[in-house]
Amino acid sequence: MSAEAQSVSVEINKDQAYFTEDNDSILVYQITEKSQNGNYKRANYIHPLYSLDGEILTKDFPEDHLHHRGIFWAWHQLYIGNKRIGDGWEIENFKWDVTSVKEIENHNISKTIQAEVYWKSNLWLDSTGNEKPFVKEITTITVYPKTENYRAIDIEIHLLALEPDMRIGGSEDEKGYGGFSSRIKLPEDINFTSCKGKVTPENLPVKAANWMDITGALGKNSSQAGLTIFCHPSNPGKQNRWILRQKRSMQNAVYPFSGAKTVALSNNKPTILRYRLLIHNGDPNTLNLPKIYKGYKKAY
Repeated sequence: MSAEAQSVSVEINKDQAYFTEDNDSILVYQITEKSQNGNYKRANYIHPLYSLDGEILTKDFPEDHLHHRGIFWAWHQLYIGNKRIGDGWEIENFKWDVTSVKEIENHNISKTIQAEVYWKSNLWLDSTGNEKPFVKEITTITVYPKTENYRAIDIEIHLLALEPDMRIGGSEDEKGYGGFSSRIKLPEDINFTSCKGKVTPENLPVKAANWMDITGALGKNSSQAGLTIFCHPSNPGKQNRWILRQKRSMQNAVYPFSGAKTVALSNNKPTILRYRLLIHNGDPNTLNLPKIYKGYKKAY
Protein backbone atom coordinates (compact mmCIF):
# COMPACT_ATOMS: atom_id res chain seq x y z
CA MET A 1 0.00 0.00 0.00
CA SER A 2 1.21 3.50 -0.69
CA ALA A 3 0.11 7.04 -0.15
CA GLU A 4 1.42 10.46 -0.90
CA ALA A 5 1.23 13.84 0.79
CA GLN A 6 3.10 16.57 -1.02
CA SER A 7 6.32 14.82 -2.07
CA VAL A 8 6.91 12.37 0.81
CA SER A 9 5.60 8.84 0.25
CA VAL A 10 5.59 5.62 2.26
CA GLU A 11 5.11 2.09 0.99
CA ILE A 12 4.62 -0.80 3.43
CA ASN A 13 5.06 -4.40 2.36
CA LYS A 14 5.48 -7.63 4.29
CA ASP A 15 9.21 -7.20 4.91
CA GLN A 16 9.93 -3.47 4.99
CA ALA A 17 8.51 0.04 4.97
CA TYR A 18 10.08 2.47 2.48
CA PHE A 19 10.03 6.26 2.74
CA THR A 20 10.82 8.30 -0.37
CA GLU A 21 10.55 11.90 -1.54
CA ASP A 22 9.98 12.26 -5.28
CA ASN A 23 12.70 9.93 -6.62
CA ASP A 24 14.92 10.12 -3.54
CA SER A 25 15.21 7.30 -1.01
CA ILE A 26 14.96 8.40 2.64
CA LEU A 27 14.98 5.30 4.84
CA VAL A 28 13.87 1.69 5.20
CA TYR A 29 12.28 0.29 8.37
CA GLN A 30 12.92 -3.45 8.73
CA ILE A 31 9.78 -5.42 9.66
CA THR A 32 10.76 -9.08 9.23
CA GLU A 33 13.92 -10.70 10.52
CA LYS A 34 17.22 -10.33 8.69
CA SER A 35 20.24 -12.44 9.56
CA GLN A 36 23.74 -13.33 8.46
CA ASN A 37 23.72 -17.04 7.67
CA GLY A 38 21.02 -17.52 10.29
CA ASN A 39 22.90 -15.59 12.97
CA TYR A 40 22.32 -12.16 14.56
CA LYS A 41 18.65 -12.15 13.60
CA ARG A 42 17.30 -8.63 13.82
CA ALA A 43 14.15 -6.65 13.03
CA ASN A 44 12.57 -3.35 14.16
CA TYR A 45 15.33 -0.98 13.08
CA ILE A 46 16.18 1.49 10.32
CA HIS A 47 18.58 0.62 7.51
CA PRO A 48 19.44 1.99 5.06
CA LEU A 49 19.21 5.62 6.09
CA TYR A 50 20.19 7.93 3.23
CA SER A 51 21.90 11.30 3.01
CA LEU A 52 20.11 14.10 1.19
CA ASP A 53 22.08 13.28 -1.95
CA GLY A 54 21.39 9.55 -1.87
CA GLU A 55 24.42 8.10 -0.08
CA ILE A 56 23.79 5.32 2.45
CA LEU A 57 24.74 6.63 5.90
CA THR A 58 24.13 3.53 8.02
CA LYS A 59 25.78 0.12 8.28
CA ASP A 60 24.27 -3.30 8.91
CA PHE A 61 26.23 -6.38 10.04
CA PRO A 62 29.54 -4.44 10.24
CA GLU A 63 32.48 -6.82 10.53
CA ASP A 64 33.69 -5.41 13.85
CA HIS A 65 30.28 -5.67 15.57
CA LEU A 66 27.95 -7.95 13.64
CA HIS A 67 25.06 -7.21 16.00
CA HIS A 68 25.10 -3.47 15.19
CA ARG A 69 22.36 -2.36 12.81
CA GLY A 70 21.60 1.08 11.36
CA ILE A 71 19.43 3.16 13.68
CA PHE A 72 18.40 0.90 16.55
CA TRP A 73 17.28 0.92 20.17
CA ALA A 74 18.18 -2.00 22.39
CA TRP A 75 19.32 -3.03 25.87
CA HIS A 76 21.74 -5.61 27.24
CA GLN A 77 19.91 -6.33 30.47
CA LEU A 78 16.38 -7.74 30.37
CA TYR A 79 15.02 -9.06 33.65
CA ILE A 80 11.72 -10.33 34.97
CA GLY A 81 12.26 -10.40 38.71
CA ASN A 82 15.63 -12.08 39.17
CA LYS A 83 15.43 -14.05 35.92
CA ARG A 84 17.48 -12.77 33.02
CA ILE A 85 15.68 -13.31 29.75
CA GLY A 86 18.11 -12.44 26.99
CA ASP A 87 20.13 -9.58 25.55
CA GLY A 88 18.52 -7.33 22.96
CA TRP A 89 21.77 -5.51 22.22
CA GLU A 90 23.90 -8.54 21.45
CA ILE A 91 20.78 -10.33 20.07
CA GLU A 92 21.16 -13.35 22.32
CA ASN A 93 18.06 -15.32 23.40
CA PHE A 94 15.95 -12.44 22.14
CA LYS A 95 13.77 -11.52 19.18
CA TRP A 96 11.38 -8.80 17.97
CA ASP A 97 7.97 -9.97 16.75
CA VAL A 98 6.67 -7.10 14.60
CA THR A 99 2.97 -7.94 14.44
CA SER A 100 1.75 -4.91 12.47
CA VAL A 101 2.98 -1.81 10.69
CA LYS A 102 0.41 0.72 9.54
CA GLU A 103 0.36 4.24 8.21
CA ILE A 104 -1.01 6.88 10.59
CA GLU A 105 -2.84 9.77 8.98
CA ASN A 106 -1.25 13.16 9.60
CA HIS A 107 -2.74 16.59 9.25
CA ASN A 108 0.45 17.99 7.76
CA ILE A 109 2.87 17.10 4.97
CA SER A 110 4.81 14.49 6.92
CA LYS A 111 4.34 10.71 6.69
CA THR A 112 4.08 8.41 9.71
CA ILE A 113 4.13 4.67 10.29
CA GLN A 114 3.35 2.92 13.56
CA ALA A 115 4.79 -0.50 14.41
CA GLU A 116 3.48 -2.88 17.06
CA VAL A 117 6.34 -5.02 18.35
CA TYR A 118 6.50 -7.74 21.00
CA TRP A 119 9.73 -8.65 22.72
CA LYS A 120 10.21 -12.39 23.09
CA SER A 121 12.82 -14.84 24.34
CA ASN A 122 13.33 -18.59 24.31
CA LEU A 123 14.04 -18.16 28.03
CA TRP A 124 10.48 -16.97 28.78
CA LEU A 125 7.79 -19.49 27.82
CA ASP A 126 4.10 -19.99 28.54
CA SER A 127 2.55 -23.18 29.94
CA THR A 128 2.47 -24.76 26.47
CA GLY A 129 6.16 -24.10 25.81
CA ASN A 130 5.67 -21.17 23.40
CA GLU A 131 7.58 -17.92 23.69
CA LYS A 132 5.52 -15.49 25.74
CA PRO A 133 5.87 -11.74 25.00
CA PHE A 134 7.14 -9.75 27.97
CA VAL A 135 7.24 -6.19 26.55
CA LYS A 136 4.91 -4.49 24.09
CA GLU A 137 6.62 -1.80 22.04
CA ILE A 138 4.76 0.75 19.94
CA THR A 139 7.11 2.78 17.77
CA THR A 140 6.19 5.58 15.38
CA ILE A 141 8.47 6.95 12.68
CA THR A 142 7.59 10.28 11.09
CA VAL A 143 9.43 11.62 8.06
CA TYR A 144 9.18 15.28 7.05
CA PRO A 145 9.85 16.75 3.62
CA LYS A 146 13.30 18.11 2.97
CA THR A 147 13.55 21.78 3.89
CA GLU A 148 16.51 24.04 3.15
CA ASN A 149 19.50 21.75 3.64
CA TYR A 150 18.13 19.19 6.10
CA ARG A 151 15.40 16.64 6.70
CA ALA A 152 13.79 15.80 10.05
CA ILE A 153 12.81 12.27 11.10
CA ASP A 154 11.01 11.69 14.42
CA ILE A 155 11.14 8.38 16.28
CA GLU A 156 8.93 7.78 19.32
CA ILE A 157 9.23 4.53 21.28
CA HIS A 158 6.65 3.35 23.85
CA LEU A 159 7.65 0.43 26.08
CA LEU A 160 4.99 -1.32 28.20
CA ALA A 161 5.82 -4.29 30.44
CA LEU A 162 3.60 -7.34 30.03
CA GLU A 163 4.98 -9.04 33.14
CA PRO A 164 5.44 -7.75 36.69
CA ASP A 165 8.87 -6.54 37.83
CA MET A 166 10.17 -6.08 34.28
CA ARG A 167 13.49 -4.22 34.15
CA ILE A 168 15.89 -3.10 31.43
CA GLY A 169 19.47 -1.84 31.59
CA GLY A 170 22.60 -1.11 29.62
CA SER A 171 25.97 -2.82 29.58
CA GLU A 172 27.16 -4.09 32.95
CA ASP A 173 30.39 -2.12 32.98
CA GLU A 174 31.59 1.43 33.56
CA LYS A 175 30.42 2.44 30.07
CA GLY A 176 26.83 1.44 30.70
CA TYR A 177 25.74 1.91 27.09
CA GLY A 178 22.24 1.11 25.90
CA GLY A 179 19.17 2.64 24.29
CA PHE A 180 18.93 4.72 21.13
CA SER A 181 21.94 4.25 18.86
CA SER A 182 23.21 4.86 15.35
CA ARG A 183 25.72 2.73 13.49
CA ILE A 184 26.83 4.98 10.65
CA LYS A 185 29.84 5.18 8.39
CA LEU A 186 32.74 6.97 10.08
CA PRO A 187 35.16 8.69 7.68
CA GLU A 188 38.53 9.87 8.92
CA ASP A 189 37.35 13.46 9.32
CA ILE A 190 34.34 12.69 11.52
CA ASN A 191 33.51 15.46 14.02
CA PHE A 192 31.10 15.63 16.95
CA THR A 193 29.44 18.91 17.91
CA SER A 194 26.98 19.94 20.62
CA CYS A 195 25.65 23.38 21.60
CA LYS A 196 28.92 23.94 23.50
CA GLY A 197 31.06 23.31 20.44
CA LYS A 198 33.25 20.41 19.41
CA VAL A 199 33.02 17.27 21.53
CA THR A 200 35.91 14.83 21.93
CA PRO A 201 34.90 11.17 22.32
CA GLU A 202 36.10 9.37 25.44
CA ASN A 203 35.98 5.76 26.53
CA LEU A 204 33.22 6.53 29.05
CA PRO A 205 29.99 8.48 28.50
CA VAL A 206 30.49 12.15 27.66
CA LYS A 207 28.22 14.77 29.22
CA ALA A 208 27.05 17.15 26.50
CA ALA A 209 23.80 18.70 25.30
CA ASN A 210 20.48 17.04 24.56
CA TRP A 211 21.63 16.90 20.97
CA MET A 212 24.72 15.71 19.16
CA ASP A 213 25.82 16.31 15.58
CA ILE A 214 28.02 13.87 13.68
CA THR A 215 29.50 15.31 10.47
CA GLY A 216 32.19 14.26 8.03
CA ALA A 217 32.76 13.15 4.42
CA LEU A 218 29.47 11.26 4.37
CA GLY A 219 27.85 12.83 1.31
CA LYS A 220 28.13 12.17 -2.37
CA ASN A 221 31.72 12.28 -3.66
CA SER A 222 32.87 12.55 -0.01
CA SER A 223 31.18 15.90 0.45
CA GLN A 224 30.42 17.13 3.95
CA ALA A 225 27.16 15.78 5.36
CA GLY A 226 25.92 14.74 8.74
CA LEU A 227 23.41 13.34 11.15
CA THR A 228 22.16 15.17 14.25
CA ILE A 229 20.43 13.29 17.06
CA PHE A 230 17.97 15.20 19.25
CA CYS A 231 16.84 13.73 22.58
CA HIS A 232 13.56 15.20 23.80
CA PRO A 233 13.81 16.70 27.33
CA SER A 234 10.70 14.75 28.37
CA ASN A 235 12.66 11.49 28.11
CA PRO A 236 13.01 9.83 31.54
CA GLY A 237 16.12 9.68 33.70
CA LYS A 238 19.37 11.59 33.55
CA GLN A 239 20.07 12.98 30.11
CA ASN A 240 22.95 14.53 28.18
CA ARG A 241 25.14 11.40 28.30
CA TRP A 242 26.62 10.09 25.07
CA ILE A 243 28.85 7.18 24.10
CA LEU A 244 30.80 8.48 21.07
CA ARG A 245 33.24 6.63 18.86
CA GLN A 246 35.36 7.85 15.95
CA LYS A 247 35.98 4.39 14.51
CA ARG A 248 34.45 0.93 14.31
CA SER A 249 31.47 1.44 16.58
CA MET A 250 28.10 3.07 17.21
CA GLN A 251 26.99 6.38 18.71
CA ASN A 252 24.66 6.05 21.70
CA ALA A 253 22.33 8.46 23.51
CA VAL A 254 22.61 6.57 26.80
CA TYR A 255 19.41 5.44 28.52
CA PRO A 256 19.22 4.58 31.32
CA PHE A 257 22.20 6.31 32.92
CA SER A 258 24.12 4.78 34.40
CA GLY A 259 23.23 1.78 32.31
CA ALA A 260 24.76 -0.85 34.56
CA LYS A 261 21.81 -0.30 36.93
CA THR A 262 18.46 -1.50 35.59
CA VAL A 263 15.26 0.56 35.55
CA ALA A 264 11.69 -0.70 35.80
CA LEU A 265 9.17 -0.74 32.99
CA SER A 266 5.60 -0.19 34.11
CA ASN A 267 2.79 -2.51 33.03
CA ASN A 268 0.29 0.36 33.34
CA LYS A 269 1.97 3.43 31.87
CA PRO A 270 4.47 3.09 29.02
CA THR A 271 7.98 4.46 29.16
CA ILE A 272 8.19 6.97 26.29
CA LEU A 273 11.45 7.79 24.50
CA ARG A 274 11.47 10.47 21.82
CA TYR A 275 14.24 11.30 19.35
CA ARG A 276 14.64 13.34 16.20
CA LEU A 277 17.21 12.77 13.46
CA LEU A 278 18.31 15.65 11.24
CA ILE A 279 19.93 14.55 7.99
CA HIS A 280 21.84 17.49 6.58
CA ASN A 281 24.37 18.67 4.04
CA GLY A 282 27.42 20.74 4.88
CA ASP A 283 28.64 22.20 8.13
CA PRO A 284 26.24 21.91 11.11
CA ASN A 285 26.99 25.51 12.07
CA THR A 286 24.91 26.64 9.08
CA LEU A 287 21.77 24.97 10.48
CA ASN A 288 21.12 26.94 13.70
CA LEU A 289 20.68 23.67 15.57
CA PRO A 290 19.77 25.35 18.90
CA LYS A 291 16.79 27.03 17.21
CA ILE A 292 15.69 23.80 15.51
CA TYR A 293 15.99 21.94 18.81
CA LYS A 294 13.89 24.59 20.56
CA GLY A 295 11.16 23.98 18.00
CA TYR A 296 11.41 20.23 18.54
CA LYS A 297 10.99 20.67 22.31
CA LYS A 298 7.72 22.52 21.72
CA ALA A 299 6.38 19.77 19.45
CA TYR A 300 5.54 17.49 22.42
